[in-house]
Amino acid sequence: MTDQQISAPPAELADAVTAVLPGARTDLEALVRIPSIWADPAHAEDTRRCADAVAALARDAGAAEVKVIAAEGGAPAVVAHWPGPVGAPTVMLYAHHDVQPTGGDEHWTTPPFEPRERDGRLYGRGAADDKAGVMTHLAVLRAFGELGGTPPVGVVLFIEGEEESGSPTLTALLAEHRESLAADVIVIADAANPAVDVPALTTSLRGLVDVVVEVSMLERPVHSGVYGGPIGDALTALCRTLATLHDDKGEVAVPGLVHGSSDAPDPDEATYRADAGLLDGVELIGSGSIPERTYVKPAVSVLGIDAPRVAEASNVLLPRARAMVSMRLAPGEDTAQAQQALAAHLERNVPWGAHVTVTPGTGVAEPFALSTTGEVYDHARAAFSSAYGNSAVETGIGGSIPFIAEFARTFPGAAVLVTGVGDPASRWHGIDESLDLGMFGRGVLAEALFLQRLATNG
Repeated sequence: MTDQQISAPPAELADAVTAVLPGARTDLEALVRIPSIWADPAHAEDTRRCADAVAALARDAGAAEVKVIAAEGGAPAVVAHWPGPVGAPTVMLYAHHDVQPTGGDEHWTTPPFEPRERDGRLYGRGAADDKAGVMTHLAVLRAFGELGGTPPVGVVLFIEGEEESGSPTLTALLAEHRESLAADVIVIADAANPAVDVPALTTSLRGLVDVVVEVSMLERPVHSGVYGGPIGDALTALCRTLATLHDDKGEVAVPGLVHGSSDAPDPDEATYRADAGLLDGVELIGSGSIPERTYVKPAVSVLGIDAPRVAEASNVLLPRARAMVSMRLAPGEDTAQAQQALAAHLERNVPWGAHVTVTPGTGVAEPFALSTTGEVYDHARAAFSSAYGNSAVETGIGGSIPFIAEFARTFPGAAVLVTGVGDPASRWHGIDESLDLGMFGRGVLAEALFLQRLATNG
């Protein structure tokens, strides 16, 4: 689709979206004020309070039925229904109301759970990921109400509460509530656009596995002056092991992994470096284009090491040390085989005869590639291009959304769309997370246009 082929959105619907945006902004700020960090048991009640708040917003938006549900041991999720006209498709609108930990409130420019606007962006934890997704859906539903009616299609609003913890009970939740969640189209508002004025439909996601590797060399700590020299320490052995995960160029050195290719254009490197906060002089690692390295090649990172803090260190050789190693996987990769390959690599590369134990982690997410052919995607491309004024692009993301494969298995006939509610400056999971408010408005209009096109068949 070229820019010349992009049609203007219908004025009536555009005006309705404009009318509901101030209220949506206010309610988004109210949700951001709730520290719904389900991964932290101290915030379990906050997460329940957030689910109740979302349920109340759904009722106010005219839902015929609203329930707060949870699987055993799982976080509260919200399911709400807007029945559609006879013969109209049913669309599931998905987002999640739980958020990441803050990474230290003291590092934020303003408190993370006190939303603030600066230069057209709303700052706060969850402002983008993914309470913007929650309010995008609700604003769309309000816009149709503003027009004096209900959505032109059937709608199932599904707002999950544990996505940032890997959705551990989603399988059970879908199995228990499959009938009430069934849909012909699933819209997942939990990804990012390449720019605030360029909409993206995410078509591939990397997978994720992790392991914990523990290296042991001594029965107990011993004095580094008495034994240092002939006797090595476990932390140094661990560091040498971890260093083998990459070659000198920064390419992942674990053999047997899937590597893909991409013809997506490189972003401006200076902008990319600035968005990431890369320090002056620090090189990018790996090879190939930035989209290839980010979307379709594996990446491995050391996420944590158990070791004494520098201020608490003493002159002893450590008997054991351990680390968590995380690996992103290219689409087409088998997660079990990749996890085994990572474990085998670590076991082969421990120096000095040190003992090693590698324990598979539970943070497993399957990579996924979405088909973009068919009428649903044609409607999506037209709707998002119209709302943004620029052609929609299809892109991968380097992150992992484990539940997409789960949705595809549970509802095999449904078309799945992954849409953007953030942009490269949103700093998802990072310090000073933010949402571009202009993009938020365009995203609401795009989704409303998409539902309208589905109902009228273009």
